[in-house]
Amino acid sequence: MIYSSDMAQADHTAEMEKELADRIMVLDGAMGTTIRTYGLDESAARGERFASNDKDLLNNGDILSITQPQVIADIHKCFYEAGSDICETNTFSATGIAQSEFFVEDPREKGGRKDPEFFQKILENDFLNELAWEMNVKSSQLARKMADDIGTDTGIKRYVAGAIGPLTVSLSNSPDAEDASFRVVTFDQVLEAYRMQVRGLIEGGCDILMIETIFDSLNAKAAAVAVQDIFDEQGIHLPVIISAAVGLGGETMISAQKVEALWNAFAHTKPLAIGLNCSLGPDLMRPFLEELSEVAGTYVSAYPNAGLPNPLAPTGFDLEPPHMKDFMRGFAESCLINFAGGCCGNTPEHVRAIAEGVRGVAPRRIGK
Repeated sequence: MIYSSDMAQADHTAEMEKELADRIMVLDGAMGTTIRTYGLDESAARGERFASNDKDLLNNGDILSITQPQVIADIHKCFYEAGSDICETNTFSATGIAQSEFFVEDPREKGGRKDPEFFQKILENDFLNELAWEMNVKSSQLARKMADDIGTDTGIKRYVAGAIGPLTVSLSNSPDAEDASFRVVTFDQVLEAYRMQVRGLIEGGCDILMIETIFDSLNAKAAAVAVQDIFDEQGIHLPVIISAAVGLGGETMISAQKVEALWNAFAHTKPLAIGLNCSLGPDLMRPFLEELSEVAGTYVSAYPNAGLPNPLAPTGFDLEPPHMKDFMRGFAESCLINFAGGCCGNTPEHVRAIAEGVRGVAPRRIGK
Protein backbone atom coordinates (compact mmCIF):
# COMPACT_ATOMS: atom_id res chain seq x y z
CA MET A 1 0.00 0.00 0.00
CA ILE A 2 1.37 3.41 -0.99
CA TYR A 3 0.28 6.39 1.05
CA SER A 4 -1.03 9.39 -0.86
CA SER A 5 -0.07 12.89 0.22
CA ASP A 6 -3.54 13.22 1.77
CA MET A 7 -2.97 10.11 3.90
CA ALA A 8 0.41 11.49 4.93
CA GLN A 9 -1.41 14.39 6.60
CA ALA A 10 -2.00 12.25 9.70
CA ASP A 11 0.06 13.61 12.57
CA HIS A 12 2.18 10.71 13.76
CA THR A 13 3.73 12.64 16.65
CA ALA A 14 1.22 11.57 19.32
CA GLU A 15 1.34 7.99 18.06
CA MET A 16 5.12 7.88 18.31
CA GLU A 17 5.20 9.62 21.67
CA LYS A 18 3.01 6.84 23.03
CA GLU A 19 5.60 4.32 21.83
CA LEU A 20 8.48 6.40 23.17
CA ALA A 21 6.94 6.50 26.63
CA ASP A 22 7.38 2.74 26.87
CA ARG A 23 10.52 1.86 24.94
CA ILE A 24 13.52 2.91 22.91
CA MET A 25 12.66 2.89 19.21
CA VAL A 26 15.16 1.38 16.77
CA LEU A 27 16.40 3.13 13.65
CA ASP A 28 18.09 1.37 10.74
CA GLY A 29 21.74 1.08 9.74
CA ALA A 30 23.96 2.20 6.87
CA MET A 31 22.44 2.18 3.40
CA GLY A 32 25.80 2.66 1.67
CA THR A 33 27.54 -0.08 3.65
CA THR A 34 24.72 -2.51 2.95
CA ILE A 35 24.55 -1.63 -0.76
CA ARG A 36 28.17 -2.72 -1.10
CA THR A 37 27.28 -6.22 0.07
CA TYR A 38 25.22 -6.69 -3.13
CA GLY A 39 28.33 -6.45 -5.33
CA LEU A 40 26.87 -3.98 -7.83
CA ASP A 41 29.14 -2.60 -10.54
CA GLU A 42 29.06 0.57 -12.63
CA SER A 43 26.83 -1.02 -15.25
CA ALA A 44 24.29 -2.07 -12.64
CA ALA A 45 24.26 1.39 -11.09
CA ARG A 46 23.64 3.04 -14.45
CA GLY A 47 21.02 0.63 -15.74
CA GLU A 48 19.76 1.16 -19.26
CA ARG A 49 18.43 4.61 -18.50
CA PHE A 50 21.79 6.18 -17.58
CA ALA A 51 24.07 3.90 -19.61
CA SER A 52 25.54 6.78 -21.61
CA ASN A 53 26.11 9.20 -18.72
CA ASP A 54 29.49 10.94 -18.91
CA LYS A 55 30.31 10.50 -15.23
CA ASP A 56 30.50 7.37 -13.09
CA LEU A 57 27.38 6.65 -11.02
CA LEU A 58 28.48 3.72 -8.84
CA ASN A 59 29.00 6.03 -5.84
CA ASN A 60 25.62 7.67 -6.38
CA GLY A 61 23.66 5.40 -4.07
CA ASP A 62 20.43 7.35 -4.48
CA ILE A 63 20.27 6.53 -8.20
CA LEU A 64 19.69 2.88 -7.26
CA SER A 65 16.14 3.68 -6.19
CA ILE A 66 15.55 4.16 -9.92
CA THR A 67 17.96 1.69 -11.55
CA GLN A 68 17.97 -1.10 -8.92
CA PRO A 69 14.78 -0.62 -6.89
CA GLN A 70 14.65 -4.29 -5.90
CA VAL A 71 18.00 -3.91 -4.11
CA ILE A 72 16.89 -0.86 -2.14
CA ALA A 73 13.57 -2.51 -1.26
CA ASP A 74 15.40 -5.62 -0.07
CA ILE A 75 17.71 -3.53 2.12
CA HIS A 76 14.73 -1.87 3.79
CA LYS A 77 13.15 -5.31 4.25
CA CYS A 78 16.32 -6.65 5.89
CA PHE A 79 16.52 -3.73 8.32
CA TYR A 80 12.85 -3.96 9.27
CA GLU A 81 13.19 -7.71 9.79
CA ALA A 82 16.29 -7.09 11.91
CA GLY A 83 14.23 -4.97 14.29
CA SER A 84 14.14 -1.44 12.88
CA ASP A 85 11.02 0.48 13.80
CA ILE A 86 12.08 3.23 11.40
CA CYS A 87 13.96 3.06 8.12
CA GLU A 88 15.34 6.08 6.30
CA THR A 89 14.66 6.61 2.63
CA ASN A 90 17.51 6.26 0.15
CA THR A 91 17.64 10.02 -0.42
CA PHE A 92 20.73 11.30 1.39
CA SER A 93 21.81 13.19 -1.76
CA ALA A 94 18.49 13.45 -3.60
CA THR A 95 18.58 17.16 -4.44
CA GLY A 96 19.42 18.80 -7.74
CA ILE A 97 22.40 20.48 -6.06
CA ALA A 98 23.90 17.19 -4.87
CA GLN A 99 23.02 15.26 -8.05
CA SER A 100 24.74 17.88 -10.20
CA GLU A 101 28.02 16.31 -9.04
CA PHE A 102 27.15 13.25 -11.14
CA PHE A 103 25.46 14.80 -14.16
CA VAL A 104 26.91 18.28 -14.82
CA GLU A 105 30.41 19.24 -15.92
CA ASP A 106 32.41 20.80 -13.10
CA PRO A 107 33.46 24.31 -14.20
CA ARG A 108 36.62 24.03 -12.10
CA GLU A 109 37.95 21.48 -14.56
CA LYS A 110 38.24 24.28 -17.12
CA GLY A 111 39.50 27.01 -14.84
CA GLY A 112 36.11 28.26 -13.70
CA ARG A 113 34.45 28.01 -10.31
CA LYS A 114 31.21 27.01 -8.72
CA ASP A 115 29.27 30.06 -7.57
CA PRO A 116 25.64 31.20 -7.14
CA GLU A 117 25.33 31.78 -10.89
CA PHE A 118 26.35 28.16 -11.53
CA PHE A 119 23.90 26.81 -8.96
CA GLN A 120 21.07 28.96 -10.25
CA LYS A 121 21.42 27.11 -13.53
CA ILE A 122 21.35 23.86 -11.59
CA LEU A 123 18.09 24.86 -9.92
CA GLU A 124 16.62 25.68 -13.33
CA ASN A 125 17.81 22.42 -14.91
CA ASP A 126 14.71 20.44 -15.86
CA PHE A 127 16.58 17.11 -15.98
CA LEU A 128 17.95 17.53 -12.44
CA ASN A 129 14.63 18.76 -11.08
CA GLU A 130 12.76 15.79 -12.53
CA LEU A 131 15.46 13.40 -11.34
CA ALA A 132 15.40 14.76 -7.78
CA TRP A 133 11.61 14.57 -7.67
CA GLU A 134 11.60 10.99 -8.95
CA MET A 135 14.32 9.92 -6.51
CA ASN A 136 12.45 11.24 -3.50
CA VAL A 137 9.03 9.94 -4.48
CA LYS A 138 10.24 6.48 -5.51
CA SER A 139 12.57 6.11 -2.54
CA SER A 140 9.73 6.94 -0.16
CA GLN A 141 7.43 4.51 -1.95
CA LEU A 142 9.99 1.69 -1.74
CA ALA A 143 10.43 2.14 2.01
CA ARG A 144 6.68 2.66 2.49
CA LYS A 145 5.81 -0.65 0.87
CA MET A 146 8.34 -2.58 2.96
CA ALA A 147 7.19 -0.83 6.15
CA ASP A 148 3.58 -1.72 5.43
CA ASP A 149 4.36 -5.30 4.39
CA ILE A 150 6.51 -6.05 7.44
CA GLY A 151 4.13 -4.19 9.70
CA THR A 152 1.21 -6.28 8.46
CA ASP A 153 3.17 -9.52 8.80
CA THR A 154 4.37 -8.81 12.34
CA GLY A 155 1.55 -6.69 13.73
CA ILE A 156 4.12 -4.03 14.71
CA LYS A 157 3.80 -0.65 12.99
CA ARG A 158 6.89 0.40 11.04
CA TYR A 159 7.72 3.95 10.04
CA VAL A 160 9.47 5.64 7.11
CA ALA A 161 11.78 8.59 7.71
CA GLY A 162 12.51 10.84 4.75
CA ALA A 163 16.29 11.34 4.79
CA ILE A 164 17.41 14.92 4.13
CA GLY A 165 21.19 15.03 3.85
CA PRO A 166 23.64 17.91 4.33
CA LEU A 167 24.44 18.69 0.64
CA THR A 168 27.88 18.99 -0.97
CA VAL A 169 28.14 22.75 -0.41
CA SER A 170 28.40 24.94 2.69
CA LEU A 171 26.55 28.12 3.57
CA SER A 172 28.78 28.81 6.57
CA ASN A 173 32.25 28.70 5.08
CA SER A 174 33.97 30.20 2.09
CA PRO A 175 36.14 27.96 -0.10
CA ASP A 176 38.12 31.05 -1.19
CA ALA A 177 41.02 31.77 1.15
CA GLU A 178 41.26 35.30 -0.25
CA ASP A 179 37.56 36.17 0.08
CA ALA A 180 35.93 35.16 3.35
CA SER A 181 32.58 36.57 2.20
CA PHE A 182 32.32 34.36 -0.88
CA ARG A 183 29.81 31.48 -0.88
CA VAL A 184 29.32 29.05 -3.73
CA VAL A 185 25.57 29.02 -3.14
CA THR A 186 22.96 31.23 -1.47
CA PHE A 187 20.59 30.42 1.37
CA ASP A 188 17.59 30.84 -0.94
CA GLN A 189 19.08 28.40 -3.46
CA VAL A 190 19.66 25.76 -0.80
CA LEU A 191 16.17 26.41 0.54
CA GLU A 192 14.60 25.84 -2.87
CA ALA A 193 16.50 22.57 -3.38
CA TYR A 194 15.31 21.31 -0.01
CA ARG A 195 11.71 22.39 -0.67
CA MET A 196 11.59 20.16 -3.73
CA GLN A 197 13.07 17.26 -1.77
CA VAL A 198 10.57 17.63 1.08
CA ARG A 199 7.63 17.73 -1.33
CA GLY A 200 8.82 14.52 -3.00
CA LEU A 201 9.38 12.69 0.28
CA ILE A 202 5.90 13.56 1.49
CA GLU A 203 4.35 12.63 -1.85
CA GLY A 204 5.97 9.20 -1.61
CA GLY A 205 4.45 8.53 1.80
CA CYS A 206 7.02 9.08 4.54
CA ASP A 207 5.88 9.43 8.17
CA ILE A 208 8.85 11.41 9.52
CA LEU A 209 11.36 13.88 8.10
CA MET A 210 14.96 13.46 9.23
CA ILE A 211 17.43 16.32 8.74
CA GLU A 212 20.60 14.35 9.29
CA THR A 213 24.39 14.22 9.36
CA ILE A 214 24.54 17.98 9.88
CA PHE A 215 28.05 19.31 9.33
CA ASP A 216 26.87 22.85 8.55
CA SER A 217 24.14 24.18 10.81
CA LEU A 218 23.14 26.89 8.33
CA ASN A 219 22.46 24.26 5.67
CA ALA A 220 20.31 22.45 8.23
CA LYS A 221 18.53 25.72 9.03
CA ALA A 222 17.60 25.98 5.35
CA ALA A 223 16.28 22.41 5.47
CA ALA A 224 14.24 23.20 8.59
CA VAL A 225 12.75 26.29 6.93
CA ALA A 226 11.95 24.20 3.84
CA VAL A 227 10.15 21.62 5.98
CA GLN A 228 8.02 24.25 7.70
CA ASP A 229 7.30 25.97 4.37
CA ILE A 230 5.95 22.73 2.88
CA PHE A 231 3.97 21.94 6.02
CA ASP A 232 2.34 25.37 5.73
CA GLU A 233 1.86 24.99 1.98
CA GLN A 234 0.16 21.60 2.28
CA GLY A 235 -1.55 22.10 5.62
CA ILE A 236 0.11 19.07 7.19
CA HIS A 237 2.54 18.21 9.96
CA LEU A 238 4.94 15.29 10.32
CA PRO A 239 7.40 14.56 13.12
CA VAL A 240 10.91 15.92 12.47
CA ILE A 241 14.18 14.48 13.74
CA ILE A 242 17.37 16.56 13.58
CA SER A 243 20.74 14.80 13.81
CA ALA A 244 24.25 16.25 13.64
CA ALA A 245 27.65 14.81 12.88
CA VAL A 246 30.29 16.02 15.33
CA GLY A 247 34.07 16.13 15.40
CA LEU A 248 36.42 15.09 18.16
CA GLY A 249 35.73 18.34 20.00
CA GLY A 250 31.99 17.81 19.90
CA GLU A 251 31.37 20.47 17.28
CA THR A 252 29.43 20.33 14.02
CA MET A 253 32.25 20.04 11.58
CA ILE A 254 32.09 23.19 9.46
CA SER A 255 29.88 25.51 11.49
CA ALA A 256 31.65 24.42 14.70
CA GLN A 257 28.61 24.60 16.96
CA LYS A 258 28.90 22.62 20.18
CA VAL A 259 25.94 20.37 20.98
CA GLU A 260 24.29 22.79 23.42
CA ALA A 261 24.43 25.54 20.79
CA LEU A 262 23.00 23.09 18.27
CA TRP A 263 20.01 22.44 20.51
CA ASN A 264 19.53 26.16 21.13
CA ALA A 265 19.62 26.79 17.37
CA PHE A 266 16.88 24.25 16.60
CA ALA A 267 14.74 24.15 19.75
CA HIS A 268 12.27 26.64 18.26
CA THR A 269 11.45 24.16 15.46
CA LYS A 270 10.03 21.79 18.11
CA PRO A 271 11.56 18.60 16.67
CA LEU A 272 10.34 15.25 17.84
CA ALA A 273 13.98 14.41 18.54
CA ILE A 274 17.47 15.79 18.21
CA GLY A 275 20.57 13.63 18.16
CA LEU A 276 23.99 12.67 16.89
CA ASN A 277 25.03 10.33 14.11
CA CYS A 278 27.90 9.32 11.85
CA SER A 279 31.40 10.81 12.34
CA LEU A 280 32.54 8.99 15.49
CA GLY A 281 32.20 5.55 16.96
CA PRO A 282 29.95 5.17 20.01
CA ASP A 283 32.82 5.38 22.50
CA LEU A 284 34.03 8.74 21.19
CA MET A 285 30.49 10.01 20.72
CA ARG A 286 29.40 9.30 24.28
CA PRO A 287 30.54 12.50 26.07
CA PHE A 288 28.80 14.67 23.49
CA LEU A 289 25.67 12.56 23.63
CA GLU A 290 25.69 12.94 27.41
CA GLU A 291 25.82 16.72 27.02
CA LEU A 292 23.03 16.74 24.46
CA SER A 293 20.86 14.47 26.60
CA GLU A 294 21.31 16.86 29.50
CA VAL A 295 20.22 20.00 27.66
CA ALA A 296 17.70 18.79 25.07
CA GLY A 297 14.05 19.46 25.89
CA THR A 298 12.87 16.70 23.55
CA TYR A 299 13.67 13.09 22.69
CA VAL A 300 17.27 12.16 21.81
CA SER A 301 18.51 9.89 19.02
CA ALA A 302 21.89 8.29 18.45
CA TYR A 303 23.13 6.29 15.49
CA PRO A 304 26.93 6.29 15.47
CA ASN A 305 29.33 4.74 13.01
CA ALA A 306 30.51 1.23 13.79
CA GLY A 307 33.74 2.67 15.18
CA LEU A 308 36.37 4.49 13.16
CA PRO A 309 37.16 3.65 9.53
CA ASN A 310 39.31 0.58 8.94
CA PRO A 311 39.83 -0.47 5.29
CA LEU A 312 40.85 -3.96 6.41
CA ALA A 313 37.54 -4.63 8.19
CA PRO A 314 34.73 -6.36 6.26
CA THR A 315 32.42 -3.34 6.53
CA GLY A 316 35.19 -0.74 6.43
CA PHE A 317 34.71 -0.02 10.15
CA ASP A 318 36.07 -1.67 13.28
CA LEU A 319 33.07 -2.61 15.38
CA GLU A 320 31.13 -5.85 14.91
CA PRO A 321 27.51 -6.43 15.95
CA PRO A 322 28.30 -7.55 19.53
CA HIS A 323 30.35 -4.39 20.09
CA MET A 324 27.53 -2.13 18.89
CA LYS A 325 25.08 -4.06 21.06
CA ASP A 326 27.18 -3.41 24.17
CA PHE A 327 27.79 0.27 23.43
CA MET A 328 24.19 1.05 22.60
CA ARG A 329 22.93 -0.86 25.62
CA GLY A 330 25.31 1.28 27.67
CA PHE A 331 23.74 4.42 26.21
CA ALA A 332 20.30 3.05 27.04
CA GLU A 333 21.11 2.00 30.58
CA SER A 334 22.56 5.46 31.22
CA CYS A 335 19.21 6.98 30.17
CA LEU A 336 20.76 8.92 27.28
CA ILE A 337 18.57 7.91 24.34
CA ASN A 338 15.08 7.40 22.97
CA PHE A 339 16.10 6.26 19.48
CA ALA A 340 18.99 3.87 18.73
CA GLY A 341 20.52 2.83 15.43
CA GLY A 342 23.70 2.78 13.40
CA CYS A 343 25.36 4.85 10.72
CA CYS A 344 28.36 3.95 8.51
CA GLY A 345 29.49 0.34 8.87
CA ASN A 346 26.25 -0.87 10.45
CA THR A 347 24.61 -3.74 8.54
CA PRO A 348 21.27 -5.42 9.31
CA GLU A 349 23.21 -7.76 11.59
CA HIS A 350 24.47 -4.76 13.56
CA VAL A 351 20.94 -3.39 13.85
CA ARG A 352 19.64 -6.76 15.03
CA ALA A 353 22.25 -6.65 17.79
CA ILE A 354 21.43 -3.02 18.66
CA ALA A 355 17.72 -3.89 18.89
CA GLU A 356 18.55 -6.75 21.25
CA GLY A 357 20.79 -4.49 23.29
CA VAL A 358 18.18 -1.80 23.99
CA ARG A 359 15.18 -4.12 24.32
CA GLY A 360 13.59 -3.89 27.74
CA VAL A 361 15.67 -0.89 28.84
CA ALA A 362 13.64 2.11 29.96
CA PRO A 363 13.89 5.10 27.61
CA ARG A 364 15.34 8.46 28.55
CA ARG A 365 12.79 10.78 30.13
CA ILE A 366 12.61 14.34 28.85
CA GLY A 367 13.98 16.79 31.39
CA LYS A 368 15.89 14.15 33.31
